[in-house]
Amino acid sequence: MLKRGEPFSGSISEDGIEPSAAIEHGRYGRFTGPLSLLGLPIYVWQGVGMRRRSLRLSPPPGPIEGRIDGAAQEIRLLVIGDSSVQAVGVNRQEEGLANCIARSLSAMSGRAIRWRAAGFNSATVPQLTSHVLPHLEPRDFTHIVVSAGINDAKNWHSARRFNRDFGHLIYGLRARFPGAILFWNPIFNLRLVPGLPRQLATVLDMRAELLSRRARQLCRERGMIALPEMTAAEAKGFARDGFHAGSMGYAALGAHLADHMLGNSGDE
Repeated sequence: MLKRGEPFSGSISEDGIEPSAAIEHGRYGRFTGPLSLLGLPIYVWQGVGMRRRSLRLSPPPGPIEGRIDGAAQEIRLLVIGDSSVQAVGVNRQEEGLANCIARSLSAMSGRAIRWRAAGFNSATVPQLTSHVLPHLEPRDFTHIVVSAGINDAKNWHSARRFNRDFGHLIYGLRARFPGAILFWNPIFNLRLVPGLPRQLATVLDMRAELLSRRARQLCRERGMIALPEMTAAEAKGFARDGFHAGSMGYAALGAHLADHMLGNSGDE
C-alpha cells in the first residue's frame, strides 16, 4: 500500500515532532474548516452510496498478542486503535498492524518484542477511552502506539470535540501506563485511498486534516510523539474493499512507524 515518503510537512523539528507551522496550516491552509463544510452535500450523497455498496470485511482469526525473541531490554508494545489494529483487510491477526510494527522493531533493533493489539472495527477515539482502555490488563508496556482518528473524521466529529476526546485518551494512557513512551500514527491521506470517490475522499481528507492539527498540538502539549505520516500509496497494498490495508500495506506501514519510533525514543 505504502511507500516511504517525505514527512507530512517536509520538515521535522529537533524533538522529532512537526513544527508549529505545519500544525497550523496543513494540506489545505487556514480555511480547511469552511471548505470542508462546502463539501457537506458531497459527504452526505456519496457517503450514503458508499455505505450501501462497500464490501464489509470482518476481523480475521488469530492471536492478538505474541512475543518475538531477541536481545535483552525487551520492548513491550501495545497498539491500540481502530480496524487497522484489529487487522481488518488481511487473513490472519499476525498480518495486522500490531505484529507488523513488532516484527520491524525486532529486525531494526535486534531486541525481543512482546506485543499486544487492542483494537475494534470502526472505533472512534472516545470509544477507545471508554470501552478499550479501562479493560486492558495492567502491564508495564514500554511503547504504546495509538492508531485512531479516521473514524472520528468519517463521523464528522468537530475539531473541538476531537480536541477534548483525544486529550482524554492521552491522559488516560499516561495515567494507566506512566512508564510508556506514547506515539500517534497520524491519519493517512484519504485522497490516496482507491476505494473512495475522488470528491468524497477530498472532503473526508479535509475533515481529517482539521482533526490532525488538533492531535499534533495535543501531542506537543501532553508528551506524545506524533509520528510522520506516510505520503504515498499503491493500489496493490490495499485489501479487496479498496479502503483497508492488505498484507503489503500493513507491512510497509509497520516498518515506517517502527523506524521513526526507534529514532524518536532513543532505542536505536
